[in-house]
Amino acid sequence: MLKSTRVSPRQPLEILYPTGRIGVISLATDFNIEADLQRMYPQDVGFFTTRVRNVNPLTIENLRTMAPGISAAADQILPGTDLDAIIYACTSGTVAIGVDEITRLVHETRPGVPVTNPVTAALAAFECFSAKRISILTPYTEAVNAEVAAFFESQGIEVLNIAGFGFEDDTAMTYITPQDIAEAAIENCDPAADLMFISCTALRASLVLDQVEQALDIPVVSSNQALAWHSLKLAGHSAPVAGFGRLMNAHLK
Repeated sequence: MLKSTRVSPRQPLEILYPTGRIGVISLATDFNIEADLQRMYPQDVGFFTTRVRNVNPLTIENLRTMAPGISAAADQILPGTDLDAIIYACTSGTVAIGVDEITRLVHETRPGVPVTNPVTAALAAFECFSAKRISILTPYTEAVNAEVAAFFESQGIEVLNIAGFGFEDDTAMTYITPQDIAEAAIENCDPAADLMFISCTALRASLVLDQVEQALDIPVVSSNQALAWHSLKLAGHSAPVAGFGRLMNAHLK
């Protein structure tokens, strides 16, 4: 006869990640976002990812097809558990769908949770550095770049120039080497820029932020770095994080 025994924990139950729980809505094709956040978040902050369906080629029209899946994706992140922030992790998708609409869609299923995205986080970072004139590097085509530049211009940021690798495949964007990203950022930064912005959560830019900042001697902000920084601020986490540019090292207070 089977003997069944009930056991009880001898220690108090632990509360995991008490200083920050971040939900992440990632693109279905994104190879990079989790690896980047794992590098940049402190050990006492946890992030929990769900994915939303997206389609290639990457065009403004195709990016907008993600919108219907955002509410359900938010609902799937640790149901019944309080989150300190939710990230929608697509820069060009935010431009295509709209900041306010993304927040509305998330709040349909997770009301009251602070929501951020790469462009909102980037704008907050630009304000930290009092940056009004920027250069932008992306993996996108000229058509998508035009929309990205127009968005930042509409927010009062002067885009001096924008350079792109011309990729239409979201997955392939992650295959661009960090060294190519660094060299392209350095070569395409306008001398008059207050700041260099490297757009796209799929790019492995976090690995070369310090290198590019040292070469340019201005702040460098990337999509995932800005997301990590802004979500930590929303969660009330103020300890600096070294190795990922001036934003993470000096502006988390």
